[in-house]
Amino acid sequence: MVVKKKSNSKALQKVMDDFRLFAKNFIKIIDNNGESVPFILNPEQEQFTKEMTKYNVILKGRQIGFTTWSLAYMLYSATTKPDTSYLIMTHHNKVTQSLLKKIKKMYKSLPHDKYPELFPKLELNNRDGLYMSNGSNIMVSTAGGEDSISGNTFELIHFSEMAKYPNEAQEEIMATAIPALAKNPNSKIIVESTAMGYNFYQDLFMKAYRGKESVWKAFFFSWLSEAYHKQFKHSFDESETWFKLHNKGARMSKKDLEHDEKILHEKYGATFRQLMFRRYYIETNSLEKFMREFPTTPHEAFAESNKAVFDTKKIIERLQNVIEPLPTNEIYDELPEILQPYINKNLFIYHMPKRGMRMYAGVDVASGSGGDNDNSTMSVYNAEGQQMASFYANDIPVYEFAKIVDSIGRFFNYAFICVERNGLGIPLLERLRKEMGYMNLLKQKIFNEKGKKKLQLGFQTTNTTKPILIEDMKENFELGMINIECVQTLEEMKIYQDNNGKLGNKRGTNLHDDLVIATAMAIQAMKQGKYYVDI
Repeated sequence: MVVKKKSNSKALQKVMDDFRLFAKNFIKIIDNNGESVPFILNPEQEQFTKEMTKYNVILKGRQIGFTTWSLAYMLYSATTKPDTSYLIMTHHNKVTQSLLKKIKKMYKSLPHDKYPELFPKLELNNRDGLYMSNGSNIMVSTAGGEDSISGNTFELIHFSEMAKYPNEAQEEIMATAIPALAKNPNSKIIVESTAMGYNFYQDLFMKAYRGKESVWKAFFFSWLSEAYHKQFKHSFDESETWFKLHNKGARMSKKDLEHDEKILHEKYGATFRQLMFRRYYIETNSLEKFMREFPTTPHEAFAESNKAVFDTKKIIERLQNVIEPLPTNEIYDELPEILQPYINKNLFIYHMPKRGMRMYAGVDVASGSGGDNDNSTMSVYNAEGQQMASFYANDIPVYEFAKIVDSIGRFFNYAFICVERNGLGIPLLERLRKEMGYMNLLKQKIFNEKGKKKLQLGFQTTNTTKPILIEDMKENFELGMINIECVQTLEEMKIYQDNNGKLGNKRGTNLHDDLVIATAMAIQAMKQGKYYVDI
C-alpha cells in the first residue's frame, strides 16, 4: 500500500507540473455537441504551449480555441502558483461575462472532493473574476470600460479579439499593460484576434510576423489548421452533403476545382473536404468574409478589397514573393557616407545599380516633423521596371531630405527623378537644382497665363492629373510592367482607396500613402523616358 501511495503521489505531481496533463485530467469543457469532455489540447494549442514567449501575438481563424486555452492556462497557473494574478480582456461586456461563466464552470469541474488539498477554495466570486484562498486571482474586463490594469501586477495578460477594441484604445491599453506585467521570466502577454482591417493590432502582428527585431513572436493559424477537422466536423459534413446534392451525388475531385481552389489545393495542401466547406461558406456568406474569418495567409486576413484601387489579390501574391533588402554588411562600404546611417532603417536597397543602365525615381516630400505625420519618400526603379530601392522617414527636414535624394539619385546612375511639386516639393526642387546642381529632373509642360507653353520642374498633382497618375501605376503594377519589392509600399497600396472620386489612404496612425505616390512619380519618370545627363 505504501508503494502504491508513493506511486500515486508521483503521478499526481507529474500532472500538477504539466499544464497539458492538468487540462486533460482535471479540466472539463463543453464541446460543440454540448457535452462535458476533458480538455485535450488540439495540435495548434499544443504548438503554442511549447513555443510561446513573453510577448505573443496570434492571428487565427474563428473558433480555433485559444480563448478556451487561455482560461484553462490561467486556472492551472492560479491553482499551482500562489499569490499570482491574471487578466483576460474582451471587446464587449457580454463576451466578458460569457468568459467569466466559462472559467467558473472550469473551476467547478476540478475534482475538489477527490483532491481537496490540491485546489484552493474561492474566497470571492463576483462579476470581476475569481479570488482564491491561495492569494491568486483571475480577473475579467472589457476594453473601453474601467481601467483594470493600472496598479496591478499580472503573471499573464490576454487580450482577446483585440482588433475589435476601439481603434483609439488599442495602443493605450498595450502601453498600460506592459509595465503591469510581473517582473519574472514566466510572465506573458498574449494578444489574439481574427483580423478586422487596419489598426494597431494589425500593425503589431505584421511587424512581428516579418520583423526579425520585434520583441513580439507572431503565431498564425490558418483555416487549414488541424484543429478545424474536429472542431468543424458538423459544418464539414453539412458542406459535403450540400456539394453532393449539386454534383450528382459525387464528392469534390480535382476536375471540379476552380482556379483559386487549385492554388489552395496544390500550394497550400487544402483537402477536397476543406474546399467543399470553403465553397459552401462562400455561397452562404461571401468570399471577403471567408478570407477574414478563415484566412489562408496573414495578408489575406487583413485585405480590404471593397474600395481598394489596386488589385488586392495581386498585392497579396506579390507580398508573398518579395525579396529581402540587401544586408547592411554587404553594401555599407559602397554607399556614400550620408546614406550609411539610414541603410535598412529608412533606406532599403534590393539590387545594386549596373553600369550604364538608366534608373528612374519618384519623390514625395513631407514636413519631417515626426510623430504620426506623413513620410518623405523615394522609390527607385531601373529601365526594366525592377524596383531597386525605397526610402521613407517622417523626421527628416526638407533641407536634409534634399541631400538624401541627391545622394540616392547619383548612386543609382544619376537617376531621372520625378518630384511631386505640390507644397514642399518646390523648395526641395530648388535645393536639388540650385544648391546641388542635380540636372536629371523631370519637367512638366504647362501653359502660362498668356497661353504659352513652358516647362516647370516636377509633377503638379491636381484633381485632373492625380487619377491619371494612379491609373498609370495601377496598369503598370497589375500588368507586371513594374516589380515592387518594398513591403511598405505594397501595404500602403492595400489601403489606397477611391472614396467617391477622392483618392487616398485610410487615415489613421501609421496609415500613409506616401510610398504609393513615390512609385507613381517614378512611373511618370519612366513614361517620359528622358535623361538629361550622360552615364
